[in-house]
Amino acid sequence: MLQIPLWKRVIVWGLCALGVLLTAPNLFYSRVELHNDAVAAVEASGGTASPDQQALIDAWPEVLPSSLLNLGLDLRGGAHLLAEVKVADVYEARIDGMWPDVRDALRDVRDQVGSVRRQPSVPGVLRVAISNPEGMQAALTAVRALASPVVSLTGVGQTDIEVVADGDVIVVQLSEAERAATDDRTIQQSLEIIRRRVDEVGTREPTIQRQGEDRILIQVPGIGSASELKALIGTTAKLTFNPVVGRTADAGANPGARNLLLPSMDEPGQFYIIEQTPVVTGEELVDSQPSFDQNNRPAVSFRFNPTGARKFGDYTANNIGSPFAIVLDNEVISAPVIQSHIPGGSGIITGRFSVEESTNLAVLLRAGALPAEMTFLEERTIGPELGQDSIDAGRIASFVAMGAVVVFMIASYGWFGVMATVALGFNVTLIFGTLSLIGATLTLPGIAGIVLTIGMAVDANVLVFERIREEVRVAKGPARAIELGYEKALSAIIDANVTTFIIAVILFMVGSGPVRGFSVTLGIGILTSVFTAVFVTRLFVVTWFEYRRPKTIEV
Repeated sequence: MLQIPLWKRVIVWGLCALGVLLTAPNLFYSRVELHNDAVAAVEASGGTASPDQQALIDAWPEVLPSSLLNLGLDLRGGAHLLAEVKVADVYEARIDGMWPDVRDALRDVRDQVGSVRRQPSVPGVLRVAISNPEGMQAALTAVRALASPVVSLTGVGQTDIEVVADGDVIVVQLSEAERAATDDRTIQQSLEIIRRRVDEVGTREPTIQRQGEDRILIQVPGIGSASELKALIGTTAKLTFNPVVGRTADAGANPGARNLLLPSMDEPGQFYIIEQTPVVTGEELVDSQPSFDQNNRPAVSFRFNPTGARKFGDYTANNIGSPFAIVLDNEVISAPVIQSHIPGGSGIITGRFSVEESTNLAVLLRAGALPAEMTFLEERTIGPELGQDSIDAGRIASFVAMGAVVVFMIASYGWFGVMATVALGFNVTLIFGTLSLIGATLTLPGIAGIVLTIGMAVDANVLVFERIREEVRVAKGPARAIELGYEKALSAIIDANVTTFIIAVILFMVGSGPVRGFSVTLGIGILTSVFTAVFVTRLFVVTWFEYRRPKTIEV
């Protein structure tokens, strides 16, 4: 018999109602977006809302869903950057940081190697001369003991450094396997730090992904311009604490070997000569927060991890009365004199900061320093008016597609076509509701996926209705014809949609950016289309049949 159990009807109607409920916030996009921003700001500030924030929160009922469909860069406008990471800088920093360990290792065999002296070399190579060439083998053994296994699948069994002799000089550099592993780690670390910096300022659904060997694509919807995005992520925020050798007003002064001449942030025209190798770096920071100094001026408080705290404490204990430079991106922001031992690994950075600058600096330090400098190869700003044009064009395309489908279905199948088009409306609602629920980002190709889904959504209904026609022609009763129509068309419906869904999955797995946006909407559209065709439309047909009890049906 043609019947649907009550529990199935409740589930079908419940899912349709849920789709409408989840889609509703997108009809009031600006209001709900301001509501969500106000809620997030109140939570970040500790739970106290200002009158303006409370008004925005009250503008949308708390009992209703507030999940929105995120708009991609091509719909909302924003900034697009393509950056190249200078991975070779990391080699130089790694090798330069090994000099203290190499020096200490050679001290243990001083009776065999004699005196040790570092020699100038190209970036990424450490050259150390010994005064007693006869002890070269002992020196090589001592330095090679510093090597560590390469942490990568392709570098199994290899070490991270190569140590060879060149006359009376020890040459240390990264191995090829370690360079490859370092490149991968550098890109992954850059991706994570950029993502953290972008997320800290509350932007929505950025696209941050690797392109090729050493490039990163960054797309952030809703941000004002590419220059604003560059200011946020382009700052290396490389923090170091270096011993001070001296200071001068001569911008062309020779700092000497292994020293740097850096300008002062607080005192224009003044320069500090500092040791090139830092005592502690920003990589050993675990937290940084905006604060105020003892004179109530904006500052940044910081805290080191145990390793950094030990090195920081040991240096301050042994150098009381000496200046200590705090260097940010090759600029000395402060050079206080060490007054006493500073245990615990915490301190404060003072300078000529505004409240906004201290807050941004704390965000950058907390997110971590970019491991290498980035060069921006491509930058574009997409205005919101262009995004609105895309939305308008997509809306027109959707309405035209739906209108054409409605006209065709009603002209071809009459009252059955009307029920199919009502189910099509629920199908589109379920697509938007699902995208909002999972927090997906809608792009222009995503709109194309929805338009394509609208055209494909009635395919299942066409199969069912044509099958019902055939059953009516062979003198089956109306109830039996409808029942057989759905039963015999089900396998064809499943086969057709499974193959298309497989294509959507493949596009999602191997594609990126716009291709993934298209595959997401296409895949969700296939699932909702099958649901509405097999269950929603059938519920409409059965309900209509139970109410009218027709002796014959016209399909």
